[in-house]
Amino acid sequence: MQLAKRLDLVSEPQTIKMAKLSRELKAKGINIIDLSIGEPDFRTPQHICDAAVRAMEEGYTKYAPVAGFPELREAICTKLKRDNGLDYAPGEILVSAGAKHSLANAVLSIIDPGDEVIIPTPYWVTYSAQVQLAEGTAKFVNCTIDNDFKITPEQLENAITEKTRLFIYSSPCNPSGSVYSKEELAALAEVFKRYPKVYIISDEIYEYINYTAKHQSIAQFTELRDRVIVINGMSKGFAMTGWRLGYMAGPQPLIQACEKLQAQFTSAANSIAQRASITALLGDLAPSHEMTRAFHARRDFVIDELDKIPGVKINMPEGAFYAFPNISAFFGRSDGETTIHIDEDFSMYLLHKAHVSTVNGTAFGNPNCIRISFATSMEQLKEAMARIRTAVAQLS
Repeated sequence: MQLAKRLDLVSEPQTIKMAKLSRELKAKGINIIDLSIGEPDFRTPQHICDAAVRAMEEGYTKYAPVAGFPELREAICTKLKRDNGLDYAPGEILVSAGAKHSLANAVLSIIDPGDEVIIPTPYWVTYSAQVQLAEGTAKFVNCTIDNDFKITPEQLENAITEKTRLFIYSSPCNPSGSVYSKEELAALAEVFKRYPKVYIISDEIYEYINYTAKHQSIAQFTELRDRVIVINGMSKGFAMTGWRLGYMAGPQPLIQACEKLQAQFTSAANSIAQRASITALLGDLAPSHEMTRAFHARRDFVIDELDKIPGVKINMPEGAFYAFPNISAFFGRSDGETTIHIDEDFSMYLLHKAHVSTVNGTAFGNPNCIRISFATSMEQLKEAMARIRTAVAQLS
């Protein structure tokens, strides 16, 4: 069968591949602890589920406006003002079928063939794939563990060329958990001010899973407002992954362009999920804060356990629910059967030796690391870390 050549530009995300492999091994009766998945293990809060039931009972089961229900766009504006101090009008909001959909809308609306997109590494796997599908060129900037995996103003300045059209980053970051401070964002903003043709996508999907004092958005710097696209959604902070509801906030001409594009691909996002999201955004946030407290405790446990393993180098993730340890010290080591040459070897070794699923760092642009999700119970994490310690101790 002859298929479109664009399919050769992308491959199955490693995160999905590892989750699939874990399920296959579980189906064979192997007790796999899956630390590869980027999904809260909590159920959607009951008051949000109740709102979905009410929406169906009230007849919200038909097509919604492509850009989203006006009440939801208003609720998003309220949330952005309440939580982030950002002033947006409903016409500057677009609701989509997940934050990934919002990202695709933005990238496809901005990038022409040959345009360059700066992506600090490590990065979420989908960024580069979407740039490739838009026929742009992803320009990666290597950010190391010694700088908490954050891009510096100097690195940004050196990466920008006359072809640069877009910069994409996340804070809190998937996979490193790094969180940019207001001062760090201000320093980057000073660079962007000198390059008015560069758009900025700020992926803030992990905003509520933040262990610092306050989430900071680069959209707060008014000089950049007309070039910043804030991406967010309901999946992480509200445990609503399956509801597929994301949104973007940005300059109205871009929002209108994205709406035009979305109308040809999916039309509106799920109407019931939209009505429930109004309740989520404007209702009781206590369940979200409770989830974050649980993730915080798990973070502390996992980092402490990783820090005890000789050869592992780890930063302190200030947000999201991932650890991203540098495991390059194990390259060249063997347990007598398996030799670790690269990060993927290490992940597969943990999968088959310890029966713990992780994701290799190459998938995120850093071949010296692996990603470990702590979005599972403390009981599972304790068992997983014990297995990892035992397996790693056999490498010499």
